[in-house]
Amino acid sequence: MNDVERLEFLMKGSCPGVMMVTHEEDHALEIVRAAVLPTQRKLFIWSASEGVKEGMFKPKQGLHNEEERALQQASESPCVGLVVMSQVPAGSVCVALDLAEHLKDAKCLRLLRDLLRRYEQADCTLIFIDPIDALPEVVKNEVRSFELSLPDELELEELVKKTLRRYHYENPIEMGISKKGFDAIIRNLRGLTRKQAERIIVETVADDRKFTDEDLNIVLASKRQLVQKGGLLEYVQTPLTLDEIGGMTSLKTWLKHRKQAFTSGASDFGLQAPRGVLMLGVQGGGKSLCAKAIATAWQQPLLRMDPSTLYASYIGQSEHNLREALRQTEMMAPVILWIDEIEKAFASAASNSSDGGLSQRMFGTLLTWMQDHTEPVFVVATANNIEALPPELLRKGRFDEIFFVDLPTAAVRQQIFAIHLRKRRRDPETFDLKALAQASEGFSGAEIEQAILSALYQVYGGKGDLTTDVVLRTLTASPPLSVTMAERMQSLRLWARDRCVPAD
Repeated sequence: MNDVERLEFLMKGSCPGVMMVTHEEDHALEIVRAAVLPTQRKLFIWSASEGVKEGMFKPKQGLHNEEERALQQASESPCVGLVVMSQVPAGSVCVALDLAEHLKDAKCLRLLRDLLRRYEQADCTLIFIDPIDALPEVVKNEVRSFELSLPDELELEELVKKTLRRYHYENPIEMGISKKGFDAIIRNLRGLTRKQAERIIVETVADDRKFTDEDLNIVLASKRQLVQKGGLLEYVQTPLTLDEIGGMTSLKTWLKHRKQAFTSGASDFGLQAPRGVLMLGVQGGGKSLCAKAIATAWQQPLLRMDPSTLYASYIGQSEHNLREALRQTEMMAPVILWIDEIEKAFASAASNSSDGGLSQRMFGTLLTWMQDHTEPVFVVATANNIEALPPELLRKGRFDEIFFVDLPTAAVRQQIFAIHLRKRRRDPETFDLKALAQASEGFSGAEIEQAILSALYQVYGGKGDLTTDVVLRTLTASPPLSVTMAERMQSLRLWARDRCVPAD
């Protein structure tokens, strides 16, 4: 069912309250009007700026007499507005805009609870449209949550065409885009709201008044900014090639075998798209690079979700944030979703936590989505502490494979030194990579990079140049984590020996 049909279904079920959490207020009102129109039910809208008014159509100036205007002005007060809405005819639908914040007042809350009780008996429906999920818990128990769908590609195509026509009418633009370029832009607008997509298209043509294939880069950059601004997901830049990632031979082979698994041909062959991997390993060993390696190998965008950013102070907002992040991820598919340090966010789900069961609910929502989602979203979860992970996460079927990222071998350390030296515009051939690899026994990839950076700082201050001897001194000056936390790393290696697939 589409959004209008879903809302019609809720209203037919004599639901006294429906909650829409969205920043697209105008679109939400269009959905409400479309659902109410065929039912012949009366529609009223309340807001703190205009009070209670007839909501099916915008009233013309002078439509109300003085008594009606006085009543509407008085109803701008939330309490008065709730009283007025409690007196609407049976079967009516009322919309309350931004009411949740006003319910901190005890009288308003009491009036609302009385109104919902009356609506249940009178076959009326109150629809809350709010930008945040801040309804009191006692009210949430009496209303149904309703999430607006993000636009699919067909709707985005019509929206883009409509936006371009309107802009062209006011400011003529030059259309030089190919069908392939247009389809690519539509595909990369997935996961955005209607307002966001419209704003990006306007910004794309506003500067040069042209719409061409090159505008895809502007669309991608604008989308990256919007996604990161929301705080739930972050676009991550990935290496251009796998050559920029040292080692990980087994992982790279695994990725190569599954690169074409997202195509329709693979489905016809009887294959299912891979669902995800869990990356365990020592800190700084390259788990983050593994996530980037997957995105690079499959040429798919990489989205990072930091679970700690999902938690919010409002009751129910944390769960809403997680559902919204997962829904937005699906709309951007095919995509790689990187859940960083998953054990830190859901560790208390494995024990009796003091957060009122929030961690368990969040973890349950994530597990259900991982099991049931149908869009081509590949999950890469990274973890450092295996003991903190709930056992349900490690069950077969949650992930296609569990990889263990160990400390790099001597041969891989040579590769890592060469990669980081090239990044700093140094020729690896002028360095004794074998000596550096031997001196860096027990170092992780991140620690090798830091050793090179430290050496660069030293020679820059002394007006010298980077040499093998300088790097060797920095390696011996600071012991690696494998020495300072030797017992913990040994325990992790023993656990992973028969349970995980080595990444290298």
